[in-house]
Amino acid sequence: MWQAIAQHLSDVCMFDYQIKERTRLNGGDINECYMISDGEQRYFVKTNSREFFPKFEAEGEGLKELRKTNTVFLPELISMGHTKHHAYIILNYLATKPLDDPKAAYLFGEQLAYLHLWGEQKEYGFDQDNYIGETLQPNPWHKKWGRFFAEQRIGWQLQLLNEKGINFGNIDDIVGTVKTHLLNHNPRPSLLHGDLWHGNVAHSAFGPICYDPACYWGDRECDIAMTELFSGFQKEFYQGYESVAPLDPGYQQRKDIYNLYHILNHCNLFGGHYLADAQNFINQMLKRE
Repeated sequence: MWQAIAQHLSDVCMFDYQIKERTRLNGGDINECYMISDGEQRYFVKTNSREFFPKFEAEGEGLKELRKTNTVFLPELISMGHTKHHAYIILNYLATKPLDDPKAAYLFGEQLAYLHLWGEQKEYGFDQDNYIGETLQPNPWHKKWGRFFAEQRIGWQLQLLNEKGINFGNIDDIVGTVKTHLLNHNPRPSLLHGDLWHGNVAHSAFGPICYDPACYWGDRECDIAMTELFSGFQKEFYQGYESVAPLDPGYQQRKDIYNLYHILNHCNLFGGHYLADAQNFINQMLKRE
């Protein structure tokens, strides 16, 4: 695999790239991550089995779409490919550390707000399906936000769980309740990062950086809600965001509905205590109907 990656980089860079250094990095639970270098130019490489290649393609499309906005800072996609047994994606390498500097957190809040204000999309969805973690994320275009989120986010996850023998109640009832809660909420479609937890944001020499997107056009509150789900974002981040694009009334009531999507996805991916968390989320939502 590494010989193929070196040859691929040689073709892209138009000079003979020889991997002289390869360092394994911490990169989450899904992929193996490496920093490679020829002694001068360093790259970040994620690898997985060959069957994973469509997920790398979706990640690349998300990075390209976000880079069009010139708002948030992202890694540069160099290339991607696969061998007989492996798939890989190559990005430029940047040394990073946690986004714990208040000024950097405030700046990232501003940048995210400008991302959410960018573009003139009229519907909710994306040009292609992609992935949230390892789970397929369907993105057919919809004119109604409540229908899109209820069916393509909550309903989809519940159906996947149902196929595994895991049930939290009648799917149609839960989807209908989500539609009811979002019935009169018609937000301007925003391009979302889509998987905005603290593990996908960092601080670099060039300022705050985000990566591993699961992009689609939706309610900007979905990104903000996820930043609160697993904590890790400083108050300055929210201050920066609000200085550009204050949140709409009712966000606190919608936040848990939006985060239910990610809780259900964690049920699909990991099970464990997320099953009880999801049931609690759903019970509370049904009580508020």
